Amino acid sequence: MSRHVLDETKIHPAARTKVANHQRDIVEEVQKATQDNRVVIVGMAVNVFPKKARKLLDAAGIAYKYLEYGSYLGEWRRRNALKMWTGWPTFPMVFVNETLVGGYEETKKLVDSGEIKSLLSNATPALNAQP
Repeated sequence: MSRHVLDETKIHPAARTKVANHQRDIVEEVQKATQDNRVVIVGMAVNVFPKKARKLLDAAGIAYKYLEYGSYLGEWRRRNALKMWTGWPTFPMVFVNETLVGGYEETKKLVDSGEIKSLLSNATPALNAQP
């Protein structure tokens, strides 16, 4: 899969630092969470789909870390950095073993098919140690 991302050579050197550091803290926080936890859900308040994803994983007995960033009217600029980083357009963003698997619908398909259990059994030993 190839995703359209503006090549760094097409960004003027005067703008590169601003591009590289834009909302860097939220991206690094999510990256750290995905390194430390087998499953991470990134969501936002009021949106029903992060809640559905959490209920789905709770019912399947799958532990996860939940990160919530604002609501429809708050923190949208910070959340936008996550969308730019992942290329995923909506919330939740669900990560399994540091890999973006999609949102609620994609996660539901993985749970319903049993594939999520297979993905989790292939986790690195450090991630398997997480509750």
